[in-house]
Order: sequence, then structure tokens, then C-alpha cells
Amino acid sequence: MEDRPLIRVLVPVVALALAAGVGLAFFVAALERPPDLPVDTNPAPLAGHTLCAAVVVVFPTDAEMRAAVPSFREIPKTRRVFVDPPSVSLLAVPGTDLRGWAQELHTRFRTAERVTVIDSDATAAQLELTAPPPKCPREGEY
Repeated sequence: MEDRPLIRVLVPVVALALAAGVGLAFFVAALERPPDLPVDTNPAPLAGHTLCAAVVVVFPTDAEMRAAVPSFREIPKTRRVFVDPPSVSLLAVPGTDLRGWAQELHTRFRTAERVTVIDSDATAAQLELTAPPPKCPREGEY
């Protein structure tokens, strides 16, 4: 019978210690995770932006590109939309596989002449440059 008071005290203490440990782990993870990047899918001119991680969709005409722009804005992977007749350059939300996304876009926008990936880090690695460009920031542009 003497063990019961010990159990009554020990179980809540262990549970409290575990809860505190889990809370501390989440707090540390939140500190280490970079903040979410802003999403702005309103089309903006490409001029003045140097993209280093993006998908570019080129249409036959400016009219076809403009007709497709509202669709790009609705795609959850889209973080930024830049237009430069007759092409659309798209920055993705972090964690998006650009090559896979480019294939999805090519399938969805059949009238596009070409869909290409801009990935300066991968290109620099393939070329084994002695003086590679600066690493592309997670925003996808310098």
C-alpha cells in the first residue's frame, strides 16, 4: 500500500517532464526553421529581377501568355509571377521540385512553346566552375 502514494506522485511528474521536453523541442525547431517567404502571385514585370531558381513558360503569343496568367496565380506551388512578353517566370514556394513542377506545367499548358527550369546552383555544379556564382538564396532571386 505504501507504493501507491509514490505512483500518484511519480506519474504526474514524469508526464509533466515529458510534456516540457516536447514543448522545448517544438520551440527549438521553430527557432531553427526559416520564416515563410511572402507569396504574391500578382503578375509583375520581370525587368529588374535576376532569377536563379525558377520555371519559365514561353507561349507563342503575348495574348496566350496573358490568358494563362490567372491560372498560374491559382497554382499552390506558385510564390511569385513575373511576365515578360510572351513568357511567364515563376518562383516556387520553398521545397518545390522545379523539374517536376516544370513537367506538370508543360502537361497543363499545352499551347506553351517551351517550359524550362532556371537553376543556377545545379548548372554551376554541372559545369564545375572554378569561380561559381553566389549560391541562390531560397527566395529564388538575387
